[in-house]
Amino acid sequence: MKKAEANLSYSAKIEAAVSHILQEYSTRLSVGVILGTGLGQLIDNITINHTIAYKDIPHFPVSTVETHSGELVFGELNGVPVVAMKGRFHYYEGYSMKEVTFPVRVMQRLGIKKLIVSNAAGGLDPEFEVGDVMMINDHIDLFPENPLRGKNLDDFGVRFPDMSEPYDSNMLDAAWAIARKEEINAHQGVYAGVQGPNLETKAEYRYLRTIGADAVGMSTVPEVIVARQMELPVFAMSAITDLCAPGKVKKISIQEVIAAAAIAEPKMTRIIAGLISDGE
Repeated sequence: MKKAEANLSYSAKIEAAVSHILQEYSTRLSVGVILGTGLGQLIDNITINHTIAYKDIPHFPVSTVETHSGELVFGELNGVPVVAMKGRFHYYEGYSMKEVTFPVRVMQRLGIKKLIVSNAAGGLDPEFEVGDVMMINDHIDLFPENPLRGKNLDDFGVRFPDMSEPYDSNMLDAAWAIARKEEINAHQGVYAGVQGPNLETKAEYRYLRTIGADAVGMSTVPEVIVARQMELPVFAMSAITDLCAPGKVKKISIQEVIAAAAIAEPKMTRIIAGLISDGE
C-alpha cells in the first residue's frame, strides 16, 4: 500500500470506498442486507444489476471464511433497490472492529435507510430445534472491543448512542406478521455476541443462558452498534444451527452448521423478502 493511502483517516477510507462504488453503480439504494453463514439464498430473489468484488473496493476488508463469498450485490427485490453483502467479516478473523463494521458505514453513505442482518447461531433456549429461526429483539455484547472505541466520527453519529432499542420494533412486528401469514414457526429472543472462533464449553453455554441469552453467535452485534449510532433501523434474524441447552450439546462441524442453516434458509428468505417489500 502506498504511504499516502496508509496514512488516510478512517473517514477518508470510507469515502474512498464509496466514491469507487458510485463510479460503478450509482442507483439509489433503500435497504442493506448482510448475509450470514450458509444464508445466501436471498440472492436468488434479487434481480441483480451489478456486483463488485470486495477485493476491488479500496480499503474494503476481504472475507477469510470459506463459507462466505466476497462481493457486494446490487439490484432489486420485489422492486425495492437493495445492496447485499455476500459474506461478512468477523472479529475472530483478526480484523479490528472498525474493519468489521466498515461495510455498514459504506452502505449508509451509499444511501440505505435500513439494515437487515442474518446469522447462524447456537440455540440456548431449550425449546429451540435445529433449523428454527429467531428474530433478534435484543442482544448482549460480549466482544472484547467496541467498534465505537477511539475518536468519535462526528459525521456518523453521537459519541454515546442510545441502545435501549437496538432492533426496530416496527420491523419486528411486521416480520412477526409475515411469519404468521406464511405459517413459519419463528421465535423471538436475545442474541449473545462472542468473539469466537471456538464454540463454547458446556459451562459457558450455561452462563450465557443464565445471563439472559436465547442464542449465541460470533457476529451481528458490532454491525448493529454502528448502524444504531448512524440511526439506521435494524432487523436481524438467526438461523439456529446447533443446540446448546443442557442435555442437547454435542460436537458439531462447520458442514453440519451449513446443513442446518440450509433448513432455516427458506424460512428466513421468505420473512426477509416480505419485510423488504412491505417496508418500502
